[in-house]
This record gives sequence, structure tokens and C-alpha cells, in this order.
Amino acid sequence: MPELPEVETVRRGLQPAMEGAKIVRAEARRKDLRFPFQKDFVARLEGQTVTGLGRRAKYLMADLASGDVLLMHLGMSGSFRVIAGDSKAAPGKFHHPRGEDRAHDHVVFHMSSGATVIFNDPRRFGYMKIFARDRIEDEPLLRGLGPEPLGNEFDAAMLARACANRKTSLKAALLDQRVVAGLGNIYVCEALFRAHLSPRRLAATLATKKTKGTPGGEPTDHAKRLVSAIHAVLNQAIKAGGSSLRDHRQTSGELGYFQHSFQVYDREGKKCESPGCGGIVRRFTQNGRSTFWCPKCQR
Repeated sequence: MPELPEVETVRRGLQPAMEGAKIVRAEARRKDLRFPFQKDFVARLEGQTVTGLGRRAKYLMADLASGDVLLMHLGMSGSFRVIAGDSKAAPGKFHHPRGEDRAHDHVVFHMSSGATVIFNDPRRFGYMKIFARDRIEDEPLLRGLGPEPLGNEFDAAMLARACANRKTSLKAALLDQRVVAGLGNIYVCEALFRAHLSPRRLAATLATKKTKGTPGGEPTDHAKRLVSAIHAVLNQAIKAGGSSLRDHRQTSGELGYFQHSFQVYDREGKKCESPGCGGIVRRFTQNGRSTFWCPKCQR
């Protein structure tokens, strides 16, 4: 499933086609994707100008002039393509290829700019929903999400507070969207490696312990290193256009290339890339997900 860097890459690719343009006509070619479309889904979109195109965790969010927000999730196989005149573009380099059969083109936005934005989803695990912007705090899909890992709110102190007294593993805590929003398996593995922290380490070790003289809960050096690593790996991945794995590519065949920068993910049995380490990357199953790490330098 696309993670934060891939969704951000898609957002940046869609922005020129959608932001500031009116949705002249909208098509919902099915009654549902992962969830049924709202009965007034098309009516609430048509004639509305997209005033802004943002992202929250792994969600795309289009603000409409009406005060509504169109929430979009790519799911496992969802992707967009933009057609403008004779040109075609596939914003975001992390998605499945498409043949000539357009049977999986489920939602189409005809924009006043002349561009046509098409959402394609073979597995139909993606979804879209419209809600009022002033009710965003009540939206179940967004309620409870933690801070953005690239936002100003996310720092070592915040992460330490969120992990203090947690008895779960560090990796499990980072994958908890209530702790930090948008991180997935790939980038958690990579960030933990860069911070030289074991995925098995207790999350609580990111915060100081309570003693007679101190209340505890302050960020440890581990927390500071980890936040720095998360920032670095996400920014590098966004710059690279995300990660293309297996059959994820543009219709042109172009790939996101951050997968060529993986240091542990999907590198089982290969030498650790930490200078002077000499360890071997291992894989084990943790909370139902494959975890890649170097047992020698990640402690």
C-alpha cells in the first residue's frame, strides 16, 4: 500500500490539474469502491472549484469552494492519471501499470482547465468521501490520527510523550497511526536502521524514566536520533518520487526510484551498509509484517 511519500508525490502531480479549477462534470462509474459512494456524491462535486489540494497522513484532501472536502484514499491499487489535450501524465511514480482496458477507471473528474483526472483501481480497495470542512474534527476516518511526521508538531519531545510507558515494540508504536500519521512498514524499517535502533526495542525507551527527582517523559537520545532519521528518509523518498515495488510504475514505464536507496528493506541476506559494521541484514515477522534489520548495529 502506498505510504506517505507516494501519496505526497501523487498530490504534487495532481495539483496543477486540479487546484484552482472547477469540476465541470464528475462521473462515478460504479456504486461503490471499498465503500459505497454517497447518494449525492456527484451532485456535491459538480460546479465546485477546487480551492486547495492537501494531504493528511495517507489521504488526499481536495477543498471545495462549497466548504466541503473530498477525501480520497488510494487503497492497495488505486492511482490517478491526468489527460490534458493530447498529453497524458501519471502523477506519482508508485502505482500499478494499466493496459488498454479502462474497465477499472471508476471515477472521472472533468476540469474547467481542460484536464481530465481519472481514478483507476483494479482491486477497488480505495475510497472517496465528501464531508463538510467545519466538521473535520468529527470525521471518523481522520479522528484520532497522530501528527504529521514532517509537520512542526512532530519532534523528539512529542514522540517521547506518545511512547512513554508503552510496552509495545518501537516498530509497532511507529506503525500506530495514533502516534504518528502516515508511516508504513517500508519507511519505519528504513528510519529505524538509520537511527541504529532495533525494531524490537521497547517504545518506552524513547522517554526518560520517572525518578524521585524528575517526572520522566523527556526525550532520550534514541528519540532525537529517530525523529531525525524519519525526517531524512521521508524527505529523500519524496524527492525520489516514492518507491516502486513489483508492478508499481507509470504507464510510461517510469518508476519512482527510492527503492534503489533501501538500506535494509527487502535486503535480507545482504551485507549491512553501515560503515564498519560487517553485519548481515535479517528478516523476521513482527505484528504480521516483514521486518528488515541489522542485528549487529541496530540495538
